[in-house]
Amino acid sequence: MQPLDKTNNAYLKELEKRGKKSKIYTRHQLIGLEIAEILEDEKHKSLYIKLAKEKNPETLLELAKSVAERKKVKNKGAYFMKILKEDSKK
Repeated sequence: MQPLDKTNNAYLKELEKRGKKSKIYTRHQLIGLEIAEILEDEKHKSLYIKLAKEKNPETLLELAKSVAERKKVKNKGAYFMKILKEDSKK
């Protein structure tokens, strides 16, 4: 996993470079898979790929990183979705 202190633009560019090597060609797939890795929630990676198509990828990565840093949260994927849902209602 990449360090969490990189800027989002640099991070996205690095993901795109890595994707060319791994034969994953679309940006939203890369972002969705990275979110699943950050949240340690591999079984819902298709959901994160879908979200990356619909939402701002920088915002999603930022939110995933902040959720991953919370030590007390056991189900990070569910917490991520809860916060995302609350933000979309505002």
